Amino acid sequence: MTQEHPDLAAEQAYIDNAYLCLEQSRTDAWKLRDIHQGTLGGTVQARYERDVFDEALVNRLTKLDLGDAALVFGRIDRHAESPDEFESFHIGRLAVADEQSEPVVVDWRAPVAEPFYRATGRDPMGLARRRHFAVQGRTLLGLEDELFGGGHLGVAGDDAVAEADSTLVSPGSLRGYSTLLSALQRGRTGQLGDIVATIQSEQDEIIRSPQAGVLVVQGGPGTGKTVVALHRAAYLLYTYRFPLEDQGVLVIGPNRVFLRYIERVLPSLGEAGVEQVVLNDLVHDVEWSRYGIDRADSPLAATTKGDLRMADVIDKAVTDRERPLREDLVIPYRTGFLRLRVDESARIVRTAQRRYRRHNLARKWVEGEFWAALAATWRDGEIDPKAVKDAVRSFPEVRTALERMWPVLTPAQLLHDLFGSSALLKLAGAKFLSEAEYLSLVRPRIDDVAQVRWTDNDVALLDEARHYLGPPPVRRIPGQPEELDEIRTYGHIVIDEVQDLTPMQLRMASRRSLNGSMTVVGDIAQATGALAPNDWDDVLRHLPGSRPPRVIGLSVGYRIPERIMDLANRVMMAATPSLRAPVSVRGGDEHPEFVSVADHTELFHHVALATRDMAGVIGDGSIALVAPDAMVEQVSEALTALAIDHGRATRSGLNAGITVVPVSVVKGLELDGVIVVEPAAIVSGEQQGLRALYVALTRSTRMLTIVHAQPLPQAMIN
Repeated sequence: MTQEHPDLAAEQAYIDNAYLCLEQSRTDAWKLRDIHQGTLGGTVQARYERDVFDEALVNRLTKLDLGDAALVFGRIDRHAESPDEFESFHIGRLAVADEQSEPVVVDWRAPVAEPFYRATGRDPMGLARRRHFAVQGRTLLGLEDELFGGGHLGVAGDDAVAEADSTLVSPGSLRGYSTLLSALQRGRTGQLGDIVATIQSEQDEIIRSPQAGVLVVQGGPGTGKTVVALHRAAYLLYTYRFPLEDQGVLVIGPNRVFLRYIERVLPSLGEAGVEQVVLNDLVHDVEWSRYGIDRADSPLAATTKGDLRMADVIDKAVTDRERPLREDLVIPYRTGFLRLRVDESARIVRTAQRRYRRHNLARKWVEGEFWAALAATWRDGEIDPKAVKDAVRSFPEVRTALERMWPVLTPAQLLHDLFGSSALLKLAGAKFLSEAEYLSLVRPRIDDVAQVRWTDNDVALLDEARHYLGPPPVRRIPGQPEELDEIRTYGHIVIDEVQDLTPMQLRMASRRSLNGSMTVVGDIAQATGALAPNDWDDVLRHLPGSRPPRVIGLSVGYRIPERIMDLANRVMMAATPSLRAPVSVRGGDEHPEFVSVADHTELFHHVALATRDMAGVIGDGSIALVAPDAMVEQVSEALTALAIDHGRATRSGLNAGITVVPVSVVKGLELDGVIVVEPAAIVSGEQQGLRALYVALTRSTRMLTIVHAQPLPQAMIN
């Protein structure tokens, strides 16, 4: 790359004109919106159409606001009819046209832009030249050309040309090698950025894959699997705007620290309407923010709750709440009595179980049969069941009988009652779980279910209970449509760090899929959950299977320096010897530093000293101190003692330059510098200890320091 390229000034002028056209488009959009400002009346249809129009314009204006992101980042010249004639397209973040509606910038997702990402020396896809821009805001810093032969394009100097090749993991095989390295070496800000200007061929293959079915992306640390999945969501919304925009796209992340880390990627690509959640957010009938999820499960309880057998346990628990009466119900009515016999109550229950798949939806029918059965026993001929209902429904014994036969239940009520009774757990779970397993679920029952503190592992169980129970019956307001609290489905779902989801959590995510279209990304070597899979078949068997799944691997590591990756790979081979590590393209002198502390009481002081030293080198970049969850507080106190400003990831994300990150939430993050605290404690404190250590060692893009008082795990020494 060089600033002496003869086309630099011309390309800068082109970029300046593109921004003028973009600004004009924004101005025109505001003018269109202003047309409706004074027309607030009209028919219902007119108001509806005006609202739809305004919403479309707001979406358009949102997409036209790029912030600091570069509008144009490349150009392709492809052969026209004559061998010496070429047609050029400038590739950018979104499509821009001039006043004559002629294209000035082509959206990176458009079919015509595909050769910018996919062309190689063996398959140039009609290109004569591919040009990469090094851009900062609106300023063009340099150009890098790749020539594909067959034409006569002028270039300046050997340093401005990269002859397109296809050799595996070499500068020639990486599209825009100098531009890519420049982007990789840029300091991290605590927010994941897009890679739209530097997408490589194997990444683009995933991004542009067909929508249908489940696509699995296996990628080791630094391969860009997360950002590729987000770009794929943006590409699908562009390509299948109708009906996918109405169906919705859902992104599921592993924790809120991760969501804060990725939250700017899709808006920077012009897609601000994608819903990004953790699994807890999908259980709407439980107010997590009110009573939190800070209660910890035992390892056995966590494993049991994630096992698919819990679906059978919950199904049985619901069935156990559908019971005939123990004895005949006899109630006074007028001058006599009404009676509901035990065998008649059993008939009602059996019939409801056959007719209704979801428990709460049967309650109205059960009540109707209940009143009819009582009315049929009146001695003086026929009587209207409604009259019986109006006369006796307030009787305590009647309410008790109905609640025994067919109670209306919320998921929280069902599970709280179940987990609060070893007898109920035995009744529901003895056929499916061992005694130790179902007893591990027992916890104290309290009077107010709204005060229960649920765990992360309960989320999928609450959702499963909701699936079997269905929404509670609601009183319909005359003149208004009946609304059912049903589970929302989506046209496409992206799941990141999918290897950490249990079978029950995968079942929960699949329930949200409208048509089986999903992109799931992860790394088996980084699986640290309670039921870590051994291969992708362990994951796929719990995802929609209407179409054959596709598994695509990312083989190139772009982010992690080679010598740091070598250390991490030794740990990976000890944890998952059957897997292959990605090949790093980042050479250089960056290597791990080790700080051994003889006196363990001084460990955290030395952690703080190492942080201060690293901050002096990193400067304005981002630094994370990755510690065992139990040591986070002590690490923070040590930093405070040396007056080192810092943040806590669980409170403020990565907004601070220096952040203390529990190892349990570090997955998926990338930072300039990382200090790993006490590797042996990470290994002993996590269910998948070596895999958790592997994750911690693979977060850095520049510097890695390991501070320890305990002996290092053997995998780090070999």
